[in-house]
Amino acid sequence: MTYTLKRCVWEITLACCFKCKYCGSRAGHARENELTTEECLNVADELIVLGCRRVSLIGGEVFMRRDWKEIAMRLAEGGVAVNIITNGFLFGEAVLEELRTANIESVSVSLDGPREIHDKYRQSGSFDRALSAVEALLGAGIPTSIITTLHSENAPHLPEILETLKKYPIYAWQLQACSPMGYASDSELDHRFDFRKVMDFIDENADTVPFSIGMADNIGYFTDDDGRLRGNRSGVAFFRGCMAGISAIGIDSVGNIRGCESMYDERFIEGNIRQQSLRSIWEEPGKFAYNRAFGKELLTGKCAECKFGEYCAGGCRSYNYFVHGKLYESPYCARSNGGSK
Repeated sequence: MTYTLKRCVWEITLACCFKCKYCGSRAGHARENELTTEECLNVADELIVLGCRRVSLIGGEVFMRRDWKEIAMRLAEGGVAVNIITNGFLFGEAVLEELRTANIESVSVSLDGPREIHDKYRQSGSFDRALSAVEALLGAGIPTSIITTLHSENAPHLPEILETLKKYPIYAWQLQACSPMGYASDSELDHRFDFRKVMDFIDENADTVPFSIGMADNIGYFTDDDGRLRGNRSGVAFFRGCMAGISAIGIDSVGNIRGCESMYDERFIEGNIRQQSLRSIWEEPGKFAYNRAFGKELLTGKCAECKFGEYCAGGCRSYNYFVHGKLYESPYCARSNGGSK
């Protein structure tokens, strides 16, 4: 079977100005021997040749890598839509000017507020700096979205966050579940929250704001409103199962290839672009077997009994793995148990 690569999440550096308490990659310092500029440009060329349509550049913090613009422009010049995900802390006129001329599609800013909670888990003053970045981006005419990582402490405050975001003409707001990996697995942070309440919140507000509100792939699954709750106002963007290794890959800052950059464990490394070409890793038989060799007989728990199991395939592989170690069983499926509490 032939698999078509459509999307990539690329961690271009692990260097970060934060050390967030729920950072899955344990960002802070750059790794030793991160990919050089030349190597990154070669990876960009390989993604272009493979037909990858969309690349999200992440960190760490993207803007702590000096050649980020060169990488972004190489992708964009090859017809790839480039999105940058940032904490918004390092914004200044120099970064903004580079963004104006980098031909990127959009920027997503992480905002896990309200202010007290956002700053508690990230850094003092980071909430205000993130909003300043949003204002600067919008003022420069750059399409801007917000990403909120949900856990037990901030999930109940979604209405407050929404009131803040209503002040800005953003494009979209994505809600994703905090996964108990990296720093989140070291701290006392309770990652759990009620999926159903989040879905009800989206349902109640999606038609009253000028931007899209949607769930990431690690929340929800196959309630009657799944399509609408995914953030596509046509209502047809329902969850079709984990796409890691099917149409998506992740690349880390030293060239390791995973099906998804959230599958942050050595067992999911399929190869390294310093030893193999990206095409050879992507096309090699036996790679990404956890998804490419999926069959409904692999489902466990309530997922094995669910009539939608073969379509949703048990949900998000990464979230499943880090929550309870079972790849083919969603621990908090909204259809089966309403959430995590």
